[in-house]
Amino acid sequence: MLEIRWHSRAGQGAVTGAKGLGSIVAQSGKEVQAFAFYGSAKRGASMTAYNRIDDKVILNHEKFMSPDFVFILDPGLAFTDDFTANGKDTTKYIITTHLSKQELIDSVPELQGIEDRVYILDCLQIARDTIGRAIPNTPMLGAFMKVSGMYELEFFKEAMKGVLKKLPQNIIDANMIAIQRAYDEVH
Repeated sequence: MLEIRWHSRAGQGAVTGAKGLGSIVAQSGKEVQAFAFYGSAKRGASMTAYNRIDDKVILNHEKFMSPDFVFILDPGLAFTDDFTANGKDTTKYIITTHLSKQELIDSVPELQGIEDRVYILDCLQIARDTIGRAIPNTPMLGAFMKVSGMYELEFFKEAMKGVLKKLPQNIIDANMIAIQRAYDEVH
């Protein structure tokens, strides 16, 4: 079973991102869960969202997991959240930051010694540049496609267009550019 934990602030699109990823995974015939845990429902409050993906029925509905991937959508949460909790020796971390990888690792002791499993990019800046708003969920998913190799990027973008179909075409197009840019920029 593949488990993903999203660390975000309410309003940054983590729940929508988790559900969007869930929709795409479900279309490919796999079992999936997408859910969130809110402390406070206020915009800007710290929150977590989750995905579970498997080939067989998922009976576990707990929020506790040993994630294979951890996404940090808000740069400040790398300094305040216990995002490495229950991590495995193979957990990969995709972190939104404007810092260089070395600056981030030097600043966050939890990342020291696992540098080979830390991936960075500035999802907020990518979202501002492409979508016009600091909603980093689709850039994070673009980075995830690169790091995980779960789906070919073109397949993922086409499937994501279906998830976003209720939005105006210019917003869908902007999200496709954000996904591509994040895929290209994550390192």
